[in-house]
Amino acid sequence: MKDVEAYTASVIIGLCLGLLGAGGSVLTIPVLVYILKTNPVASTVYSMFIVGVCSLTGTIIAFAKKLVDIKAAILFGLPSVAGVFIARKIIFPKIPEKLFTIGSIVITKDILIMVALAIIMFIVSVKMLKKENVTTEASGSGQVKTIFFLQGICTGIVTGLLGVGGGFLIVPALLLWLKLPLRKAIGTALFIIAINCASGFITSYSSISIEWSLLIKFAIGAVTGILIGIRVSEKINADHLKKVLAWFIIVVSVYILYKQFPGR
Repeated sequence: MKDVEAYTASVIIGLCLGLLGAGGSVLTIPVLVYILKTNPVASTVYSMFIVGVCSLTGTIIAFAKKLVDIKAAILFGLPSVAGVFIARKIIFPKIPEKLFTIGSIVITKDILIMVALAIIMFIVSVKMLKKENVTTEASGSGQVKTIFFLQGICTGIVTGLLGVGGGFLIVPALLLWLKLPLRKAIGTALFIIAINCASGFITSYSSISIEWSLLIKFAIGAVTGILIGIRVSEKINADHLKKVLAWFIIVVSVYILYKQFPGR
């Protein structure tokens, strides 16, 4: 039964990535932690593999349809990769297993990861519920490059620390600052996510014991989902799905916070 639940969840994650270019990857770690009982630290590494394989599949299809803007991917992707390395090689190793105590409550690295993930998930869902304003223009190419650099660094750090793809930061940036069409923004975002996740996984996989059979099964489900999502995205307006997913992510984020309380 657990395998069925995990496979179903992995398909949904891929489906969301294929339809929206964002939102699905933040569900990967909750599935790994609460359904497959993987510890949060290992789950961040597993998530980068799963989301990376899923995004790479979408990227190949997007390339074939000329829906990837290489210039935008380089402009955003290079600082993103730098952010991943900063997160995995500098920030993450310096986080102690036990951070501090509040009375009898011990705040550990695992708790920090899950609480931070819940906060990110809530931010993602709020952004998904809002209608993106794509009419704002930067005052010049220098400002656009600066914003892209900063968002790229932030996206890489988020990916490196939490194992999420960061599409919720990438897609709006591509729409807002480069005025890319939605489908091209999604294709480009998938390319950037694939690069970020590959960088994070390569720098981290040796630090944990990898259960490859689990990763491959989960990745197959996610790839199946993204293939379906890309095909469906050509035929439907994803706005309603986006709202439903956003509210579902809010529910999951609240559940994650609830699970971190003592005496649960």
